[in-house]
Amino acid sequence: MKNHPSVALLISTYNWPEALDLVLGSVLKQSVLPTEVIIADDGSAEETRSLINNYKKNFPVSLHHIWHEDNGFTKTLILNKAIAKIKSDYIIQIDGDIILHKHFVKDHLNACKDKMFLYGTRVTITKEKSLQLMAKKKADLNIFSSGLKKRMRILYLPFVYKNRKPDAAISTKLRGANMSYWRKDAIEINGYNEDFLGWGFEDYDFGQRLTFLGVMPKRLKFAGICFHIYHKKAVLENPDKGNEIQNKTIEGRIKRCENGIDKYLKDN
Repeated sequence: MKNHPSVALLISTYNWPEALDLVLGSVLKQSVLPTEVIIADDGSAEETRSLINNYKKNFPVSLHHIWHEDNGFTKTLILNKAIAKIKSDYIIQIDGDIILHKHFVKDHLNACKDKMFLYGTRVTITKEKSLQLMAKKKADLNIFSSGLKKRMRILYLPFVYKNRKPDAAISTKLRGANMSYWRKDAIEINGYNEDFLGWGFEDYDFGQRLTFLGVMPKRLKFAGICFHIYHKKAVLENPDKGNEIQNKTIEGRIKRCENGIDKYLKDN
């Protein structure tokens, strides 16, 4: 049996406690629990803090709430602050609207290897089903559940991904909603590029710099399954600026960003 590294489940959130409640509920059902859970909160109101504090009372592993004031979409900043606080060797990263399959953590751990990072896709939950789940405060989802799109992504065939080789290049489908990597690799590329403000670009840039470091991507298929709670699609903010930064990274094969995590490491 593979010896698993210590692992942090990193959850980003912003002012949606109803969704975060379902996410944390799915964490409790994991066949392999993470070593610690870190919630990177981009400025949520008191209701989110109260929810997390209630979970802390009986949570089976360390549960940490990393918060900063609401200054608009500054996800790159709060992710860096959270990664700086993490003690575990490996990080599994999701968003606060992602409900986990019961083997989600186990699948990422079984597939992790040195000089590699993992990413997966999501099963989409319809708006109506999402509202039902949040009203019930309970989410038991499987391939036969109603209100799901891209249903074939629920097929659980863990023996398939074990034989998959790393991808030759990073995919445009990479999202921080289902991704895992070694903390030491994230530190070496100086974490997320905080020049990205507003939604868009930041996860792809992070993954791109990992590949330039020699850390190759591998897509989890038929494993690492998760379900995405419906919300309106975000709009790219300042796409010209985002494209400019991203093109500079790709053309220069930049591994380490200038405006990154290092400023927070001094305090940890």
